[in-house]
Amino acid sequence: MAPHTTAQAVPADAPYYLPTSDEVAVFEQCHARNLAVMLKGPTGCGKTRFIEFMAWRLGRPLITISCHDDLTASDLVGRFLIRHDGTAWQDGPLTRAVREGAICYLDEVVEARQDTVVVLHPLTDYRRILPIDKTGETIHAAEGFQLVVSYNPGYQRMLKDMKPSTRQRFVALDFSFPPPGREADIVAHEGGVDPTIARGLVGLGQRLRGLQDRGLAEVPSTRLLIAAARLITSGIPVPLACYVAIVSPLSDEPSLIGAMRDLVDATFV
Repeated sequence: MAPHTTAQAVPADAPYYLPTSDEVAVFEQCHARNLAVMLKGPTGCGKTRFIEFMAWRLGRPLITISCHDDLTASDLVGRFLIRHDGTAWQDGPLTRAVREGAICYLDEVVEARQDTVVVLHPLTDYRRILPIDKTGETIHAAEGFQLVVSYNPGYQRMLKDMKPSTRQRFVALDFSFPPPGREADIVAHEGGVDPTIARGLVGLGQRLRGLQDRGLAEVPSTRLLIAAARLITSGIPVPLACYVAIVSPLSDEPSLIGAMRDLVDATFV
């Protein structure tokens, strides 16, 4: 199964992103020094938006690959295709990024098979090369190429993890949910709601995140809060928007759903 891949040229306007620490300065130095970067943090906390912002800031095209269990090395590097006049080689998204000097972002990299991840190793050290066994070509990374991966350690630690030999090839940036005031600014901007509603949604998110020790596998992300805000902006009543955009996606367990609905009702009385 081919990877879901998106290729973005440098946008004219900056993607909306509010820094929470020194992540922008650190990433800029990693890019300048050809260092691969790992973004660690929970789902929906802004990792993808951050890399979109940094690609814009650095003036580099961005190729994003959504990793999954069936992702093969050929999906990344490329393959021969059969055509009416013979066979022809087609570069995969990783190869295109290496040739073009793009930022290549592998989202949720530990979802990929370990034998696939090994393909990345020669690109993460001083060699900065991509050997293509099927063609005998060795590609040296163009100026501006950078490898970036992300994963959610809290969730994926229970299922699979990245090998230490791979982890140590990356500079790691830790992400979490923004502080409440900043998260409210993000929800208001991205969701188009009044700041008072945005603060209420963030307050609800904070309370729901406290349920993690009661069996909630995933806590509500900033992304879910924004989804609720957009429904509210469209005219959906606040409690209903919170039920369908925040509560229902998080669990199917009746007692947890009941506890979360109670928190919604207590927040927006």
